[in-house]
Amino acid sequence: MRKENVSKLLVVLLVVPLFLVGCGQSKEKITIVGSSALQPLIEQAGNDYHLAHLDSNIVVQGGGSGTGLSQVQAGAVQVGTSDVFAETQKGIDEKKLQDYPVAIVGIVPIANKGVGVKNLSKKQLAAIFTGKITNWRQVGGKNLPIIVINRSRGSGTRTTFEDLILNGKDAVNSQEQDSNGTVKKIVNSTPGTISYISFPYANDENIQKISINHVQPVNKNIPTNKWSLWSYEHMYTKGKPNKATAKFINYVLSKKVQRDLVPKIGYLSIHEMKVSRDSENKVTKLGN
Repeated sequence: MRKENVSKLLVVLLVVPLFLVGCGQSKEKITIVGSSALQPLIEQAGNDYHLAHLDSNIVVQGGGSGTGLSQVQAGAVQVGTSDVFAETQKGIDEKKLQDYPVAIVGIVPIANKGVGVKNLSKKQLAAIFTGKITNWRQVGGKNLPIIVINRSRGSGTRTTFEDLILNGKDAVNSQEQDSNGTVKKIVNSTPGTISYISFPYANDENIQKISINHVQPVNKNIPTNKWSLWSYEHMYTKGKPNKATAKFINYVLSKKVQRDLVPKIGYLSIHEMKVSRDSENKVTKLGN
């Protein structure tokens, strides 16, 4: 046999097995888009799930709750994640979507360490975010102008914060950012700033977490609504999910994830709540 023919045969023998292996490992892609507040949990759950299911391909992206809901409703992604109920969002038909609440997340006001304030009343907090209080000295802090950093419109974290703190009042015009992580970096480095982020991102000692009415922003205060600034984390599908998507959602709702991973990253399991909240923010005490 000629040398060049032998070389071609060897190439074929090497390529064919690789092709067959590739065919045997075809992956069904699950794209999950939306809430940056839920992103750390879903990313880690996706990584852990992949280790046990090597044929899985889970892609997790942020973009905000509004983006997640609109994308899943359009059928562009398999899952849209959201901090808010679908029925509260304009242009979203909740009847077309299937809701899977998978965790509870706290939201905390944060300020730059140099402002000299660790606690605000709910009234003071609302006055800051509506522009009525403009200097930290007005609330017992340093003589520094207050710089408000808001989340972008479409953010579920912003919607929850404004619903529960501003009570329908308009927020002051301010710089807007589209993710929890970016907000934290800006507050960390910019004197006089204040904003709000979800608990899993509030693990930086260089930011000042603000108590409200002297209630500390910790997970143990959420189940009874003592700390009332919290929201459900939803995974939405358009109608009944396909088999691969359903398996992953069931994994996120499993005892293993709810008991171990959810609190490890900074969330609360849905099973720990002593109260429930509906889409109109009405809180109801749950039975024993």
